[in-house]
Amino acid sequence: MVPLALLVVVFYFAIIRPQQKKAKEHAALLKAVRAGDKIVTSSGIVAIVVTVKEKTLMVRSADAKFEITKSAIAEITDRSGEPSES
Repeated sequence: MVPLALLVVVFYFAIIRPQQKKAKEHAALLKAVRAGDKIVTSSGIVAIVVTVKEKTLMVRSADAKFEITKSAIAEITDRSGEPSES
């Protein structure tokens, strides 16, 4: 029984806990998105947020304007209103 319990503890700290932490960070990222932010979607599309709704975003990429779900955001590359670091 002790080896089994040790195995469960190792799996918790090696797999489950980091995954929960990453999910919390992603949820915070989705709450912080606002119009004017430059984002990258999980499919690799780089776009600028035009409007933010409860579960979706209207984004502009090149000459196209389309609506995506918030969960498709992989990262926010540039914040609106914040100076860029380049």
